Amino acid sequence: MTDQVVHTKTLRQRDMVLFTVSAILLLDTLTAAASVGAPSVFWWLLLGLIFFVPFAMICAEMGCAYPEQGGIYAWIRDAYGGRWASRATWCYWVNTAVWMPAIFILFAGVFKQMFFPDLSLGWQIAVGIILTWLAVLVNVVTLEVGKWIPNMGAIIKVFIFLAIIIGAIIHVQGYGMANPLTLETLKPDWSNSLQYIPAIIYGMLGFELVSAGSAEMRNPARDVPRAILISGTIILLLYLCGTMAVLAALPAGDINLVEGIIDTLQLFFGGTALGGVFVMVLGIGALFTFFSNGVTWALGCNRAAAEAALEGELPRVFAIESKSLGTPVGAAVLMGIVSTVVLLMYGLLALSNEDLFWSLFTFSAVIFLLPYEGMLLTFIKMRVTDPDHPRPYRIPGGLTMARLCAWSCLVILGLAIILFIYTPGEGMQWAVLAGVIVTLVVGEGVIRSAENHRRPA
Repeated sequence: MTDQVVHTKTLRQRDMVLFTVSAILLLDTLTAAASVGAPSVFWWLLLGLIFFVPFAMICAEMGCAYPEQGGIYAWIRDAYGGRWASRATWCYWVNTAVWMPAIFILFAGVFKQMFFPDLSLGWQIAVGIILTWLAVLVNVVTLEVGKWIPNMGAIIKVFIFLAIIIGAIIHVQGYGMANPLTLETLKPDWSNSLQYIPAIIYGMLGFELVSAGSAEMRNPARDVPRAILISGTIILLLYLCGTMAVLAALPAGDINLVEGIIDTLQLFFGGTALGGVFVMVLGIGALFTFFSNGVTWALGCNRAAAEAALEGELPRVFAIESKSLGTPVGAAVLMGIVSTVVLLMYGLLALSNEDLFWSLFTFSAVIFLLPYEGMLLTFIKMRVTDPDHPRPYRIPGGLTMARLCAWSCLVILGLAIILFIYTPGEGMQWAVLAGVIVTLVVGEGVIRSAENHRRPA
């Protein structure tokens, strides 16, 4: 086992806001949501009220009340013990190891669309593998350096969202809406919406991620609630307005999950030579944000996994840290290996980049949502069993409101998990269900074997 390392306090409130925006604000979620059509606006507003806001408040309270390295792992461990915490962390980590290839396939699809229209799926997978190991490299440098990838990604992402929104306003004045937004069209269409509603919920998660690096924050008690408030407002407004902008440009049935962003930008700005250059610049920026998405989640998840391994709840290889930098080398390299294998395996099965992206996304999403159920139950338990613990930020309304917020989120996450596994109109997604079961069984074996290598007390 490596020696404990003193972590440098590098994360300011500004970094935490940008880190959270980078983690949650996703361009692929924007296209998935817009694919629902006009009712997606209704779903953003409803889920924003009954899920996004309550979840953000819960993460703000937990992050400032229990600022422990490892974030979600440390919270669940304190409430339910190391084994349950490790199960959650295993799912959290595996999700990122599988989702990262999905987001890099999105990168490769847009790269193909912009520069090499004839690029084969095999070469797109090769691009994904290269990006995977670049992300590993960023993970093993200090956060003082690594944080700039999420920071720049967040700034570029906001700029792209604003460009899409402004472009939509101009486009609508000349051509009208591709998908009219009226009270009639905004009504939810249950037959078409249910497949993509879970993707909207998925796109609202991640406020807790920055807390995985609590030991590297300068003042978590003060900065975590503020950062979540600021980033949450930015994220919800941009998602809502961005979805309406994409719907202004493209008929919902024509939105490609991988290439929809560039199609939208091309329609808004690509009519002139100067506009074409602007689209190219925005497209390159979008490529960078896809890479920064993967890096952001890997930074948080690898730190949570390393903390679990340091306490003997995951295999010791996850706990290998750089003696000089204190970064999670073992967890990062393992994630790179798993991501590479996943890319190669799914590449043999997928028929297109869109098919590959959605297959990876759906499986990883179910694994991803499970730890949040544990986190929400932890929040309720800690409010009851540890009521006098200092909470610089506390959800207003007492224990009743806290429970209402948590149970609202628990039920919605449960419905999202069901809808990822069982798609109305298509039936049971057996491959997704089998992948989830195998992942949980393998995780149980990994956790049990790690218990023989606990760190001495």
